[in-house]
Amino acid sequence: MKRLPTALSTNPKSLPHREISCIRVALDVPLPKLFEYSLPEEVDARVGDRVAVRFGAQQKIGVVIEERIAPELPAERIKAISAVRDDAPRLPEDWIALMRFLSAYYQRPLGETVIGALPPRLRSTKPLPRKVLQHVGEALSARFVPTHALLPDQKKVIERVSSGFNAFLLHGVTGSGKTEVYLHLIAKALECGRQALILVPEISLTPQLEARFREAFPDARLALMHSGLEDIARTGAWLAAARGEAGIVLGTRLAVLAPMPKLALIVVDEEHDASFKQQEGLRYSARDAAVYRAKLAGCPVVLGTATPSLETWHNWTLGRYERLELPERASPGARLPTVRTVDIRDDPPEQGFCKKLLLEVEKRLAHREQSLIFINRRGYAPVLACEACGWAAGCERCTARMVLHATDRRLRCHHCGAEAPIPRSCPTCGNVDLKAMGRGTQRVEETLAARFPGARIVRIDRDSARRRAELSRTLEGIRRGEGDILVGTQLLAKGHDFPALTLVGVLNADSALVSTDYRAPERLFAVLAQVSGRAGRRERPGEVLIQTRYPRHPLFAALERHDFAGFAESQLAERRSSGFPPFVFEAALRAEAPKLETAFAFLRSAAASVRAPDEVRVFDPVPHLLTRRAGLERAQLVMQSSSRPALQEFLGSLSEKLFAEAPRQVRWHLDVDPIEFD
Repeated sequence: MKRLPTALSTNPKSLPHREISCIRVALDVPLPKLFEYSLPEEVDARVGDRVAVRFGAQQKIGVVIEERIAPELPAERIKAISAVRDDAPRLPEDWIALMRFLSAYYQRPLGETVIGALPPRLRSTKPLPRKVLQHVGEALSARFVPTHALLPDQKKVIERVSSGFNAFLLHGVTGSGKTEVYLHLIAKALECGRQALILVPEISLTPQLEARFREAFPDARLALMHSGLEDIARTGAWLAAARGEAGIVLGTRLAVLAPMPKLALIVVDEEHDASFKQQEGLRYSARDAAVYRAKLAGCPVVLGTATPSLETWHNWTLGRYERLELPERASPGARLPTVRTVDIRDDPPEQGFCKKLLLEVEKRLAHREQSLIFINRRGYAPVLACEACGWAAGCERCTARMVLHATDRRLRCHHCGAEAPIPRSCPTCGNVDLKAMGRGTQRVEETLAARFPGARIVRIDRDSARRRAELSRTLEGIRRGEGDILVGTQLLAKGHDFPALTLVGVLNADSALVSTDYRAPERLFAVLAQVSGRAGRRERPGEVLIQTRYPRHPLFAALERHDFAGFAESQLAERRSSGFPPFVFEAALRAEAPKLETAFAFLRSAAASVRAPDEVRVFDPVPHLLTRRAGLERAQLVMQSSSRPALQEFLGSLSEKLFAEAPRQVRWHLDVDPIEFD
């Protein structure tokens, strides 16, 4: 860190009259502006440098956004910077451009965007530890150890993805070898001494991909980036990417914000996944940011999935993206599984299971094959209830029920994290016979253990796999055959390859079919197609049984045919006629306050404060579906337009007004391109 002489760092008047060299700095403060600071003559601070500055009574880390500017403030009011931080590379111009785009598009202050994109240790004024400051040197190795021979369709894809910016939709069925394609594309980037960025939606997918990458590129340096890392490890990975030392950067959505001076390839695996949308602070879509970043870097971006998001599919139909297809499974003899529905009206479930599904599990046990029971819930049971008076355990801070967790005998709210002990009796009528209503993963595990006492049952959900190392060991054990019946949530639905798994049973598939969320059918199709893809990935055929009350629903018919294209076109036709994205563009203004009326009053005032153009429709404010969370009442208003520029111009004016005039008792944010409305 370059510290400045005390006299120069605190007294800009000591410089020659009117010869103050000024810069504008981005700071993490809730104001949409940059701040002016002066530079002594002997100090060189350029755009992209991190600097320590005095802001009020605090020392803060900022990033220089503009240099050699004409000051707007009088000289006596301009403070000098305290120091230039030289413990990390200067942030490059294309990275600054990306931050400007994200700030403008998602309507957040540039300072919040820039500083929030840095690892926590680089936002601090404290010096970095020595071990992260050590330069390892470049390790962009061209040595590539392929794991499988390429199929003709894979070769076509690899040959088509060339240098220069282009957005490719890699549409490959589950088990078609998309990862093998990624490896060969990465090898091409490394051969040229360049870098590759690979984004995955879940931390649970990184151990398996990390192992594949290290096996394929034994000499290349791989930087792992996700929120589960300790600060030192995350900072070290960020520095390796920013210095150009890491040839491969693998991570979740935050990895798209890492500087990479030699970027030559971006891959977004499972691009349809909702986890790529950040739901706090800067509410950006990592998938969309990746496409824009590839444009800035002049490199290809590959969006890989078996079930493309409807926005991505629509972009392909408009010619904005190029579609590359892998229609067959890669393993010799492997075929897509047979998908069938089980009508629960004809075969009523007992303790959650139809007889037909239990018989199929029994067959797999006899043949030493694995079964997966998929349920989209965690915990022992969703609700603890009293049948005598109808009381149900609810969260005092949220308009939501608490979930019963059997392991530690606690009630938990999955929205705000509140906990409570299990009551001995109903607090309303005193009934001691309280019952768990509903069925979660723990309850399913217990039912299967009672039905198949000799079976090895492995449960994987967010509660049983909190530690990454433990999850990695469990998944590796499953791949080796250490488990007969798997019980899991969406953690098991995507990206995993279990050679012995031949049966998938799906419980509770109907809830999304009656949802008010227009995205619910798209998400249900995606998760069912993904979890179905775990079955039959080798020569033994796979089968999927879906328990449902609506066996003739078109969604299930499309799944049985493995017809994503037909499903997508029908959904897009519905969206077009109903006026939903991707045929309109949306934003939501959300407010939280101690009282619901305060939130409503704020939203009404905000809607009236800026005149909406004719192309923009502003709806009336409504409560959230989950109206109270963590003790605050929540409401929102939605804005739509068929013109993205018109909506963006309106949002810019609205955002400027809100930052200037919003009352302090209300917390608010704008969510551009929202994907959730609860």
